[in-house]
Amino acid sequence: MKTVVIKLKEIKDVYDFVAVVTAYPGELDIVSGRYRVNAKSVMGIFALDLTKPLNLEIFGDDTVEIEEKLKPYII
Repeated sequence: MKTVVIKLKEIKDVYDFVAVVTAYPGELDIVSGRYRVNAKSVMGIFALDLTKPLNLEIFGDDTVEIEEKLKPYII
């Protein structure tokens, strides 16, 4: 598992982010405080406080490719 900090600044960012992570075969979770949601769920992400940075947990053996695709959101 690898954890990176992301920021989704606009509504469009959420939809674009979900489009990228949906193609990833592994599991991804977003953690914000005591809340954990599936990173592939638009509804789950909108339930979080998007004004703060979020922790993205990437599960899988090879995370380099997905990290490259998520560079615009990683802070």
